[in-house]
Amino acid sequence: MTEKLEIHYTPKHGSWLNMAEIELSILARQCLSDRFPSREALAAQVDAWQRERNQAKVTINWRFTTADARIKLKRLYPSIEQ
Repeated sequence: MTEKLEIHYTPKHGSWLNMAEIELSILARQCLSDRFPSREALAAQVDAWQRERNQAKVTINWRFTTADARIKLKRLYPSIEQ
């Protein structure tokens, strides 16, 4: 059973789905602007891009703070009156 178990890092701040969308957007802009002659060429390009980002230890700089969220998403998160 443990062979099927995969543990993935989930960020403490921010949504993991947002992080995935950001990474896919960066991949598309930096790596996928050209046409590739084969699936293998595409895989090699993506692997090289991924290795470079991992070696550089690139992180996401979150600019949407909790205070911003409370203002922007006020209608979704009603406050408790005391």
